[in-house]
Amino acid sequence: MIKTNAAGNQQITVFSILFAISLVHLLNDSIQSVIPAIFPILHESLKLSFSQIGWIAFTLNVTASMFQPLIGLYTDSKPKPFLLPAGVVFSLLGMVVLAFAGSFTQVIISVILIGLGSSVLHPEASRVAYLAAGPRRGLAQSIFQTGGNIGQALAPVFTALIFVPLGQFGIIWFTVAALAAILVQIFVAKWYRGYIVRQSTVKKTVKVMRNNLPKSMITYAMCILILLLFSKFVYVASMTGFYAFYLIDHFKISTEYAQVFIFALLAAGAVGTFLGGPMADRFGRRNMIWFSILGTAPFSLLLPYVSLFWSAVLCVMIGFILLSGFSVIVVYAQELLPGKVGTVSGLFFGLAFGLGGIGSAVLGTVADATSISFVIQLCAYLPLIGLLAAFLPTDARLNLASVDSKQTVTN
Repeated sequence: MIKTNAAGNQQITVFSILFAISLVHLLNDSIQSVIPAIFPILHESLKLSFSQIGWIAFTLNVTASMFQPLIGLYTDSKPKPFLLPAGVVFSLLGMVVLAFAGSFTQVIISVILIGLGSSVLHPEASRVAYLAAGPRRGLAQSIFQTGGNIGQALAPVFTALIFVPLGQFGIIWFTVAALAAILVQIFVAKWYRGYIVRQSTVKKTVKVMRNNLPKSMITYAMCILILLLFSKFVYVASMTGFYAFYLIDHFKISTEYAQVFIFALLAAGAVGTFLGGPMADRFGRRNMIWFSILGTAPFSLLLPYVSLFWSAVLCVMIGFILLSGFSVIVVYAQELLPGKVGTVSGLFFGLAFGLGGIGSAVLGTVADATSISFVIQLCAYLPLIGLLAAFLPTDARLNLASVDSKQTVTN
């Protein structure tokens, strides 16, 4: 983590930029979340199996996961503001291909393009959130990620209002969202470029934060965080990709009605994401990480066995608790690896997509071999992995291990 003290240096929280990238995150993730939300439509229109649906989700998420860490690593040393609008162009092309897709192969091509768009957005936009945060990094990350969660929550609504009446071609309307995102990204990129120019032309005192925890402990903590991401995002994949099918099969409800439950899950998750940062400031990051995963377990274990009404209630509880911790996990990891904002953001967003994609592919195959009910019952146990959060270094230990050195640099 690097902070600079100089004229022209960023010392305040730039809310206009934070809300701009949050809006772009909303638009991007609403585009990306159209893919699992439209699965019931593609299942009927293209006669896809559950395995093929799983592979579509796998391709989307793994494409994003492969490139995000690489882009983050590269731009840590060579920031590229123009990548912000350029990335959304890939998403725009992907939506056009998906609207006209007539085969499984064409759907795969479309989701590769959409995945590439997300792989550029997340590490670079997360870096912009870090730069615009000033002293309020937790709040900044929550604002940024709340936009994404709102976008995900809107996807089931779009399915019910657009895709069910208009079918697959209704996706073409999302090109408007992509064009709007490109315009906002141009605005953000100009600010980002100006920030880089200001930092390259001032004499500044640089405070370089280092983490003095043993490397073995940092590795150990990172492995725990990755396992926690596994439990979180494979469970989310089971819900966003397959829970609508479970509701349709188990309760004999319509596709439109089933999407209401997914919306409830994701909308509650957006609220949880926004409040997660302030809650972590109040109760501690490690405690918040622990609560956000393990706290979901009682509700996930009950979900397969309750009535339709209580299913809606539990979806709200699960969404709020489970999704409240991801921004906290990212900030915690950034403190484990100071000075690697892009790399850490790319790695963790990439893992989120990759683990969700692998989970979708596996769960789709399991659903074909067994049943949707079995998949939902099996995934209910995943939040129990949250017990591992107890073995993370405490916030106090993390703070004690952080030291700084100062040097004056003239550019």
